[in-house]
Amino acid sequence: MAEPHRVPTDDDRATAEWLTRNVADALPADALTQQLARARESGKPLRAKLGLDPTAPDIHLGHTVVLQKLRELQDAGHHVVLLIGDMTARVGDPSGRDTTRPVLDDAAIDANAATYQEQAFKVLDPSRVEVVRNSEWLDLSLSELFALLRTTTVAQLLERDDFAKRFASHRPITILELLYPMMQAYDSVAIKADIELGGTDQKFNLLLGRDMQKAYGQSQQSILTMPILPGLDGERKMSKSLGNQIGVRDAPDEMYGKVLSLPDTAMPEYFDLLLGEGLPADLSPRDTKHALAKRLVTRFHDAGAADAAAAGFERVFVDKALPDEIPSVQIPGGEAHLPAVLATAFGESRSSARRLLVQGAVRCDGDVVPGDPLDVPASSLDGRVLQLGKRRFARINVG
Repeated sequence: MAEPHRVPTDDDRATAEWLTRNVADALPADALTQQLARARESGKPLRAKLGLDPTAPDIHLGHTVVLQKLRELQDAGHHVVLLIGDMTARVGDPSGRDTTRPVLDDAAIDANAATYQEQAFKVLDPSRVEVVRNSEWLDLSLSELFALLRTTTVAQLLERDDFAKRFASHRPITILELLYPMMQAYDSVAIKADIELGGTDQKFNLLLGRDMQKAYGQSQQSILTMPILPGLDGERKMSKSLGNQIGVRDAPDEMYGKVLSLPDTAMPEYFDLLLGEGLPADLSPRDTKHALAKRLVTRFHDAGAADAAAAGFERVFVDKALPDEIPSVQIPGGEAHLPAVLATAFGESRSSARRLLVQGAVRCDGDVVPGDPLDVPASSLDGRVLQLGKRRFARINVG
């Protein structure tokens, strides 16, 4: 669960200032203060919307930046609508893309959607969330679709930076991609959202939601955009597709180790966006990372798991000992193809495994495994511990 915060709810302007203290955009200016005042006078809480497209099976810490802001709105007494974009996921969000996204099949989208709610509840209070799917209203008739299409011009859509760049460089833009921001905007109409949240890369879509609500005769939502959390390199956005994410379902030791691998320069953003705090003034850079790692593992697992992860890190990386618990993997006898063994042990693709072997990233009982030969007697691996990178171990059994 998210760490609790004390929300100033007795003064509308103070509440708005607190809710917007670490946002990138709060638009229109002063709109949130006015909405809070109307909500207090009417006794009717605001409807705050966040949409998540289930295009991958896991939520990462980048997603939790926006989820935490949604939790703060919950704690201020407002109604949260968590929208699972199972229909928009079938299109694929073009935000920040210079090529068309690959199409996911229905089974993958449904499987991903099933995990999103559970993971989001690691931050949100599940007793105060309305969960909806936009397939409930986006399966439009032709007449409904025509009404939707009349609300927006092609010129408006081409104002989007990613569309504009692709159009100028003659890279393809499908009609379906042009429809995506309109579908997301229509979600705000269907939900009758008062506030919509998203990352800074969603600003165009969120503003279009205001235009769409006006076209349908509704009150217009205000928008809050959150800064994008950098990934493990401290530079590019955290993303599953870039392989630089820390997942909320990562094992405690994996989460702990990933946090410690972050560059020092990323610490101010991580403390601000994930904890809502500044850097501890009395800690060294090393101890600052350990403090962050323990806080995050405690949040997404528990305090015991955080203590165990910290002790495990010291044992493996300071004392150079093996972890207490190492998963076992069974391979057949005869000749063992090392990329296939790594695929079985760690879930890597064979091409990735070959690259890791060439890079010297694989060890066997502490010794670097050479990139050649790739085929070895299986008996030479029996009972031995393979290590991939710094934190992943597997004991090989032949049989």
